[in-house]
Amino acid sequence: MRTCKFSSVFLTLFMVVPFLLSAQDDDKNPMYWVHEDKVMPSMVAEYEKAAKMLTDKCQEYNVDMPGWITTSSMDSRYLYVSKIKSLADINFEGMGELREKMGAEAFDQMFADMNKCYTAHGDYVITMDKDLTYMPEGITQTPEGEDYRKFYYLHSTPAKIGKLREKMLAIKELYQNKGSKISYRVYRSGFGTMGDFYMVAIASKDAVSYEVNGAANDKLLGEEAKPLFAEVMKYVTKLEQVTGAMRPDLAYTPNISN
Repeated sequence: MRTCKFSSVFLTLFMVVPFLLSAQDDDKNPMYWVHEDKVMPSMVAEYEKAAKMLTDKCQEYNVDMPGWITTSSMDSRYLYVSKIKSLADINFEGMGELREKMGAEAFDQMFADMNKCYTAHGDYVITMDKDLTYMPEGITQTPEGEDYRKFYYLHSTPAKIGKLREKMLAIKELYQNKGSKISYRVYRSGFGTMGDFYMVAIASKDAVSYEVNGAANDKLLGEEAKPLFAEVMKYVTKLEQVTGAMRPDLAYTPNISN
């Protein structure tokens, strides 16, 4: 993010700052704006220092803007996620307020410190597919006590993505019929992404719990699961697995009671 001139601040924030949360939670297929920073491993500590400052300053001044949740991955990716109803929901007036309260020099330096820490960054939209999502206890992105994450990106092609969805529906039906205790959310690629994919997000307490619960789930699903997963893989061009964790210390929720 480059903040050398005030005239470029809001364009810069459009590229870097997490995006606005919608107030409604009952959309059939809620849409999320994701900003992803690919941080150099040697710069993680400095990056997190700047990112934490942003969060702390937003909280200190209770900046009048919706908030975001944050995830970091083992390969030093940082994902800032905000729910939106449309691109028209994006509004950065709160960042102008923060710059005024912090002071221009401190505000610009904070983002300059962040800029030097990553090799690439970008923004895109993903959409949760509730029909594919399996969370019988109720859908939430942040299950309590389960900050560990596994993300599976099932890359496909425009010609195959429809068939992939059909096969994933069959997987969900198996989970439902077996009463699986493993919940997952499914997101579809959208505006700003290169290529077509579904992303499956699984939450757990920690890595050990993930492996133990996964083994129990494999046993529960039994032999019926193998041909179904084989059918899914027919329409997958690349399978990408990412391990990460929720970062509540780098998330922001405004205090709307003030």
